[in-house]
Amino acid sequence: MPGFPQAAPVQGLVGGLLIGLAAAIMLLGNGRIAGVSGLFARAFGISSGDTPRQLAWAFIAGLPLGAGLVELVAGANAQFPAPPLLLIAGVIVGFGTRLGSGCTSGHGICGISRLSTRSIVATLTFMAAGVLTVTMMRLLGLST
Repeated sequence: MPGFPQAAPVQGLVGGLLIGLAAAIMLLGNGRIAGVSGLFARAFGISSGDTPRQLAWAFIAGLPLGAGLVELVAGANAQFPAPPLLLIAGVIVGFGTRLGSGCTSGHGICGISRLSTRSIVATLTFMAAGVLTVTMMRLLGLST
């Protein structure tokens, strides 16, 4: 794509469809929102809820297993930051999801599809913070 040499529109479309399908299956099959932070908290017993812990564990385990399967099948050449940096980022994201009463999947996918005002505002905030972060990193020369 002109101006976006790294763009992968077909992969993005397929990924988006799969995420939407997973969210729909979770909502229609279990009557619950497929918010990853909520399922993570339920799996580890951090929060209570009526989602069975086994289902929460299965959903959480499916995230890295699915990514690994895609890498195996498609031969993706993923590059990840060092584990300490991932741990720090994970803690910061975890704090943000508690502060925002949900994560991007809960608000951005499930909440917006239900026309939740809170989710729309939260998603706009996520996006604005992302744009600001990338802009600042580029201005500081930390990203290309």
